[in-house]
Amino acid sequence: MLRYRLITGPVLIIALLAIVWFDDWLDTVQLHGFWQDLFRGKDHPPRGLILFMLALIVAPIAAFELSAIVKANNIHTRRWLTALGAVVGLVMTYAIPMDAEVVTAIAVFSTGLIGMFVLSLLTFSRQKNVQGVLAAAGGVMFAMVYLGIMLGFLLLLRRDNTAWWIVGIVLTTKACDIGAYFTGMSIGRHKLIPWLSPGKTWEGLIGGVVTSALVGLGLAALSTVLDDPTDHIPLWVGLFCGVVFALVGQFGDLTMSLLKRGAGIKDSSQILPGMGGILDVLDSPLMVAPVAFWMLTLLT
Repeated sequence: MLRYRLITGPVLIIALLAIVWFDDWLDTVQLHGFWQDLFRGKDHPPRGLILFMLALIVAPIAAFELSAIVKANNIHTRRWLTALGAVVGLVMTYAIPMDAEVVTAIAVFSTGLIGMFVLSLLTFSRQKNVQGVLAAAGGVMFAMVYLGIMLGFLLLLRRDNTAWWIVGIVLTTKACDIGAYFTGMSIGRHKLIPWLSPGKTWEGLIGGVVTSALVGLGLAALSTVLDDPTDHIPLWVGLFCGVVFALVGQFGDLTMSLLKRGAGIKDSSQILPGMGGILDVLDSPLMVAPVAFWMLTLLT
């Protein structure tokens, strides 16, 4: 298991760095002719376009895994509808124009939520079935918020900042998982929540928080080499964010453990060797995303 993790983890990090570099480079591309008309006269492509396209691939896969968890809880589900809910939530979060009036943005967002809820009710009751319809529709709405809107917060943050902010958030958050894993394996003695996640220990949690804090501090120090001054993060902000991201990320990890344990499964899937499924990797960043948005927006 550890051997596969040590292979899959670096591969995912390298892939993320390559995608982020491409996404950041796209900000420098000057649009002309057809492409400028396509993007409504903009001089440059929308910020975060590559990350958005990646999210459009990842969200449906994660939705399929979530649908399997919902089904294992004896709740009616439709994989395509769950995936659609995740995609709609993601698109709404990213595509609403930055210059849109607040009332208009809220109206568009609310309409999307209502539309998915109505579609869910119609889909699950079309066989003249009334049993479990509300729970089934709730599963779709959960996917819309959990996989679509929460993931979309990273794209919202990308609108006003370079793509390297996303790298910092993900690496700082996942550093807690790494620190907690190795600390718990080495000196873990006191169980954190044995009825929910038997492998987690208090020692592991402390080791994970310290690791994230150090990574956040290190990334803040490295941010000074970036060309854009708005990307420079004060050291105390990096340290503080590291601690908060670690704690919130562990809450996200425990949330996924709660869902999987209720379904009687260990991993959301086996798509990533040594790590399980997409949800097993995204569980902590998903929960951190809205917190990171507000913290970095208010503190920088």
